[in-house]
Amino acid sequence: MSNNVTFSIFLFFLILCSPTYGRFITHRPLSSSSSSPYNLISDGVHDPLFTESSTCEQTYGFLPCTTTVMGNIFLIAVYGYFMFLAASYLSHGSELLLEILGPGIVGGLFLPILGTLPDAMLILVSGISGTTETAQSQVSIGMGLLAGSTVILLTLIWGSCVIVGKCDLVDTVAQDATDTKGFSLTESGVSTDIWTSYTARLMVISVIPYLIVQIPQLLNSTSGRHLTLLIGLIVSLLLLVSYCLYQVFQPWIQRRKLDYVKHKHVIVGLLRHLREHALGKLVRDDGEPDKEIIEKWLNKDKEALLLVIAGCSHNDFDNFHKNSKRTYIKAVLLLLLGTIIAAALADPLVDAVDDFSDATSIPAFFISFIVLPLFTSSSDAVSAIIFASRNKRRTASLTFSELYGSVTMNNVLSLSVFLALIYFRGLTWDFSSEVLVILIVCIVMGVFASFRTHFPLWTSIVAFLLYPFSLALIYFLDYVLGWS
Repeated sequence: MSNNVTFSIFLFFLILCSPTYGRFITHRPLSSSSSSPYNLISDGVHDPLFTESSTCEQTYGFLPCTTTVMGNIFLIAVYGYFMFLAASYLSHGSELLLEILGPGIVGGLFLPILGTLPDAMLILVSGISGTTETAQSQVSIGMGLLAGSTVILLTLIWGSCVIVGKCDLVDTVAQDATDTKGFSLTESGVSTDIWTSYTARLMVISVIPYLIVQIPQLLNSTSGRHLTLLIGLIVSLLLLVSYCLYQVFQPWIQRRKLDYVKHKHVIVGLLRHLREHALGKLVRDDGEPDKEIIEKWLNKDKEALLLVIAGCSHNDFDNFHKNSKRTYIKAVLLLLLGTIIAAALADPLVDAVDDFSDATSIPAFFISFIVLPLFTSSSDAVSAIIFASRNKRRTASLTFSELYGSVTMNNVLSLSVFLALIYFRGLTWDFSSEVLVILIVCIVMGVFASFRTHFPLWTSIVAFLLYPFSLALIYFLDYVLGWS
């Protein structure tokens, strides 16, 4: 982690300090035969992938910008990588702080908001600056991220967790670490505890603001939309405060989060211990395990291995995340660094997506729907999939609880930011199809998970299909029926 932090800081300041170049803007027309160094437009046939077609505006007046396709792909990749780092730092810092402080006010009020901060920042900057016309054109990027983050968690990530965590199902209960049924659609899958169903029900409740803002569309009315947005915003904020206070006074959600974090750190500690103490490569060049090396290692450090699996080691692995000054400082620094990166680079990332949309004529919504969640949610998503692969009911329960909790915060916090942006900037609400997709995915998966605790393998197929269905439905409603 320290190496990643050092590298990200270096790369961050490298971008800030590097010289940037933009197109010279002049009101005096230049002839094609002019020898002026500022006559950058030639008469030939230009490659739209690499050739500038218009001017671009540098974010903050100095960050790089371009109007070419490949240039914007590069900028999206760079800025997106920094948003990925920001999300990773915020997630890791929150986990460390939760382990230090335990369930309580900070864990219930402060930490859940930090986990959604990158998404909230991107949504905010998508429409907070510029003219009303500019904000109206860019705010679809915020909606794309809002919808994409929710949909990808409940479809692709949810389905992947079912596949990697599958065990044999016997009387609707998954048998821990037993996987003899292969890819049987009905006899193999995962099961969760009842508390996971409760988190799914909370997720279903969190979609109420979406239903409110859809009322004018359901009534086919154009009047009262601004008032409906205000009501939806108030309800969304009330749900956010209620959800955070509920976690304070009923800390079972925080305890499950803490269990998830501790289990994850045990796995990481075990892998680190294996790497540091192995006497050679554990796998031969042909991919088969090297039994001789493994036996030497086990004979040399068998007791340490058992202690690591139990959650501790001779090196005080269990005490590594205890309430110490060093760990507390590390957690705070990670949170500060993640917040600074997210705040600084959210705007240029949105600009790069908008410029890429202009260069390719691909709607900005679809770009942000597909691409941006990969940067803001991929770290936690990969952790969830790895954690689910432990093939145990306990780890499956904690994993799906994490997914439902992330969607709940997305529905109340990120939506609150988006509705406030639309309302106070006086923007037009034309996202009925996008909201409908969020409602369908959240209600289908939420109700499904609220009243059952076992999920055969065929449920992962349903989840996977919901992702392309969501994209196709939005395209059909907006560009065929003309809902927007």
